[in-house]
Amino acid sequence: MALLPYLEANRLEAGCDEVGRGCLAGPLMAAAVILPENYTNEWINDSKKLSKSNREHLVDEIKSAALSWAIAEASVAEIDEINILNASFLAMKRAVLQLKTEPEHLLIDGNRWKSDLKTPFTCVVKGDGKYASIAAASILAKVARDKFMEQLSEEFPYYAWESNAGYPTRAHREGILAHGACIWHRKSFRLLSKQMTLDL
Repeated sequence: MALLPYLEANRLEAGCDEVGRGCLAGPLMAAAVILPENYTNEWINDSKKLSKSNREHLVDEIKSAALSWAIAEASVAEIDEINILNASFLAMKRAVLQLKTEPEHLLIDGNRWKSDLKTPFTCVVKGDGKYASIAAASILAKVARDKFMEQLSEEFPYYAWESNAGYPTRAHREGILAHGACIWHRKSFRLLSKQMTLDL
């Protein structure tokens, strides 16, 4: 069943979502997508519910169908400086500002939003499973971030980022334990579980 095409008809709505909040390493990425009001695609859903191949297949479809789309990020340094929640707001704001078409309303995935943008907004809990534009944003951000972490894994092969994208898997934490943290790790996060110790 296709997700909802809009919250309110006859309005340019940009769906916004971010990816990477729970990761130990790498930037946080966000996307904003404005889809045509009459657009439907039953395959578009919360990126976490889709296979990697389905997400990658949908990227070109979303980019070609969208009235406007943008992907932005908040860096590791920004995450450590302003915390992960504020970094998610920052990345989504940057994505909105990069849209070539100015939206009339924002659909924000989650229960909170804070920015100095004047655009009206609605927060939607689990919105990436309800509205097509938010789901499309989650797909673009997820695929972009996964590819970025795969590329980083070539330079930093110890952490299995090509398969875990920086999330706290056992392989990732064992890599940190054996080789220490690198410049892409978020120093404000607990990098190891309580059962592991690291001599830095």
